[in-house]
Amino acid sequence: MLVGMTLTHLPTQASHYSNQLLGFVSWAEGFVLLSAVLTGRVYGALLRQSSVRVVRERLWLRSAKLFGYHLALLAVAFTFVGAIALHTQKPALVGLLDFYLAHHALAAASSLLLLYCPPLLDILPMYIVFLLVTPLLLSVGQRWGWKFVLAPSGFLWLAAQFGARAWVHGLLVQHADFPIPLEQLGAFNLLAWQFLWAFGLWVGVGGATRLLSWFESRWMIVLASVVAVAFLILRYQWPPYYIPHPVDQGSAWVLFDKWQLGVLRLLNFAALGVLFTAVRPYVAHRLSWRPLVLLGKSSLEVFCIQVLFCFAALSLVGDGAGASVLDQIAIVTLSLAGLYAVAWWRARPRDQDSLVPWILIPRWPPDGKEIARIG
Repeated sequence: MLVGMTLTHLPTQASHYSNQLLGFVSWAEGFVLLSAVLTGRVYGALLRQSSVRVVRERLWLRSAKLFGYHLALLAVAFTFVGAIALHTQKPALVGLLDFYLAHHALAAASSLLLLYCPPLLDILPMYIVFLLVTPLLLSVGQRWGWKFVLAPSGFLWLAAQFGARAWVHGLLVQHADFPIPLEQLGAFNLLAWQFLWAFGLWVGVGGATRLLSWFESRWMIVLASVVAVAFLILRYQWPPYYIPHPVDQGSAWVLFDKWQLGVLRLLNFAALGVLFTAVRPYVAHRLSWRPLVLLGKSSLEVFCIQVLFCFAALSLVGDGAGASVLDQIAIVTLSLAGLYAVAWWRARPRDQDSLVPWILIPRWPPDGKEIARIG
């Protein structure tokens, strides 16, 4: 998913093939869900062994670390990228920082409060907010049951589909002179995407056991296959003369909307989740390729680095429309190599006997030494 997001964000033709490859589902949905599952698994177990205070301290410390990463990315965007945008006037860069270029002080101050979120810099603020509220969600789920977490979360998602975010923003503008336009608050609607996070936490703390019995049933796999194929047909307009594309249906697109996490997008995502669960035993060991494992271990740091590579690529070639094939290949190759270099560098203290990056597929099944290395 990190590789897919990188290819999607880079201004090359690879973005055309990487973006929503399997239907109306992007890499961001999977990244957020898996992050929530792992968070629920790790900190849910910690909560059962200790107190809410311990969980809160650790999650808030992690949030502070991510906030530091976010500040570093903002610093690069507001200095180097902003200067290049003013000098070159490339639309891709100017559009990235248009609000900051028009309102320096307001944009800088509001970005520290996680309010102003430029494109490419709107996932980390959402992730930080989710981590900050996670101790409360885990505590409520453990003490009173997860229905008291999932039901309000589902209600917020439903409210988001009917414009709750815009309504709240309108009230703030009308009664408090809120100075930041709605489109500058970040593309992701937190009222909608919080449902994916809450659901992932529930799965991580043990809710997956009851789901697996459904997901592994034959009728569910058949139904998920039909649904996934239907969305794939819509996504690639097969056949174009008989099935109109949802983009061309105007108001119906909200059902597929990424930023609102539309209901049909969730259905598409759920169908792919069922199919992945079915094939996971057969592909898991094949995907345990050392570079991918290292990227996953350092996912947040790698994600931040890919933003920097995207900044660099946008500064060099703009939106990539006039970039040659060789330039695009160089951008993709250098970016992916840079991501792996960062992941490998971060893994060195835990892997002292490896002096060079290991890019070979590990033996399967692993021997004792390999198990110790992975551990």
